[in-house]
Amino acid sequence: MERIWIYQASRELTAEEAIVILKRLEEFTGGWKAHGKQLAARAEVRHNRFVVIFLNEQVAAATGCSIDKSVHLLKAIEQELQIDLFDRMRIAYRKGDTIVDASRDEFEQAIATGEVDENTVVFDNTVQTSQELESRWEVPAKESWHARVFQLSV
Repeated sequence: MERIWIYQASRELTAEEAIVILKRLEEFTGGWKAHGKQLAARAEVRHNRFVVIFLNEQVAAATGCSIDKSVHLLKAIEQELQIDLFDRMRIAYRKGDTIVDASRDEFEQAIATGEVDENTVVFDNTVQTSQELESRWEVPAKESWHARVFQLSV
């Protein structure tokens, strides 16, 4: 099983930015270690919006220090590309073929106007494994924490 970390960009990434991120993360994961043990990790950029780091914990588990190193790299990428990857209060949802990035207030307003309802596809960045990423990352709001927090009627 793979543990994952999802970082949502504050805006859509360009193709060039996605390539830069993947190159930096490929270099990083190639030498990423925990207590001297090489970690089996990889990274993806999904929908030009989400950076996902995968770690095969059957090979070796991450430690606090190794996770801190990945965060440090992502903070450097943020500065380099002028994006925010750590604002956990941002909510991403689908509006047709577009992925909308909204603040909590903007999301609540979208609910009030009917733009967002319990069937709107949202991204649940709290998933922690590659299995959850495939099964419950991109789901209708009624199947995610969004329904409880924003009291979406079901």
